[in-house]
Amino acid sequence: MSPRKPNMESSIYLGNDGWWHGRVTMGVKSDGSPDRRHRRAKTETEIKRKVKELEALRDKGRAPKAGRKPTVARWMETYLTDIASLKLRPRSLDDYWSKTRNDIIPGVGQHRIDKLEPEHLERMYRAMLDAGHAPSHVLKVHRILSRALKIAHRRRMLVENVATLVDPPTQDETEANPFTIEEAKAFLAAAIKRPTYMRWVVGVGMGFRQGECLGLRWSYVDLDGELFHPQWQVQRLTWRHGCDDPHACGARLHRFDPCPTECKAHKGYKRGCPKPCPKTCTRHASVCPDRKGGGLVFTRPKTKKSRNAVPIPSPFIPHLLAHKAQQEEAKATAGEAWQEHDAVFTRPDGRPLDPRQDYEEFQELLTEAGIDARRLYDGSRHTAGTILNELGVDIVTIMEILRHTQISQTRRYVKGRSHLAKSAMGRMGDTFMPQPEGPTETRTETADTKAARARRRRRIR
Repeated sequence: MSPRKPNMESSIYLGNDGWWHGRVTMGVKSDGSPDRRHRRAKTETEIKRKVKELEALRDKGRAPKAGRKPTVARWMETYLTDIASLKLRPRSLDDYWSKTRNDIIPGVGQHRIDKLEPEHLERMYRAMLDAGHAPSHVLKVHRILSRALKIAHRRRMLVENVATLVDPPTQDETEANPFTIEEAKAFLAAAIKRPTYMRWVVGVGMGFRQGECLGLRWSYVDLDGELFHPQWQVQRLTWRHGCDDPHACGARLHRFDPCPTECKAHKGYKRGCPKPCPKTCTRHASVCPDRKGGGLVFTRPKTKKSRNAVPIPSPFIPHLLAHKAQQEEAKATAGEAWQEHDAVFTRPDGRPLDPRQDYEEFQELLTEAGIDARRLYDGSRHTAGTILNELGVDIVTIMEILRHTQISQTRRYVKGRSHLAKSAMGRMGDTFMPQPEGPTETRTETADTKAARARRRRRIR
């Protein structure tokens, strides 16, 4: 009779199937039963190596928990629903869901998270780049997946986060293209013909973000103290189902087959035909009778610094008062159709301006002013920061006006101008190089003065 093996000692044996088997005691399961893990290999050397690796993880307290691990698709749904939703802001959570549905799940969703390899991620990123996605988009997908796997690793569902073993594509920082002073004046000259004129004055002249401009409320505007308090912003959020069966709720909108080559149903769609629905589709929440959490909503700015008060330039005050009077007239004209939101910039019925229509108007104003197409950020925050720098305002003050948390962020918003650089280098040249001397008069110098020569003549006589 062989002696009993000590507790926690592993066993290795050759099975009748021709494989070498290893049994490792990891501890106790949640129900009190022993947690025994199994490994197998073709050779005794290989099985010993696998057993030692498992024992090392056990001894370091890094062994994954027992049980079958979920797929990447299942874990991403769990992560976004139960974990990320507690921390992320609604707009960021919508972006995480979008990239998970469109990129992560189609790319690596069927792999088990403990079987995911770096090569799987690298092939997915390569396919995304070949499909025309920008490196910045691929990098964002990598960060979302890496964060989800990091949480799984913390909970001992994984031995290692494989996303940390992959080098994602390098993001090329988009170069700012702000207005010059002349372009800014031309842009506002085109905007003065529209009822939204003051919205563009605030955006270009004070560097407010789009959501902050559209979310300004009169309750947070101190005209006497000449201060804006940007406590709110307007964002468009994705609707969520409020019913018990989201799949059945959107049944009439499910499209499981791809559109034909010359699709007429989505001819006017700017982004082309939508992708087919998955078999378990739970989207189309906009038609849910109990939908919630979507549409245009007022949300708080992302950081505390973003809510700092901003001084209003004194020349803006009369125009803001005139804008408020015009809004009161529009409110009286609309009557019962007016929807009160206390917004500074509104549509004719009192509702906040739609960010999509606001962007389209920005592009129209660029065309009217004869300015080439550019991002909305270039025409607002980048423009304000750059022009303030040209006016001689120091970078720390610009950081306070733009409400950045780090000065390095402000430096990315301020773009140098070539004429300022030329002038600065001209002053450098004057400092280090000697100035050329002007023309000098040539004189014949003598040792005697005129009086001395006169006395000498008198003595000779």
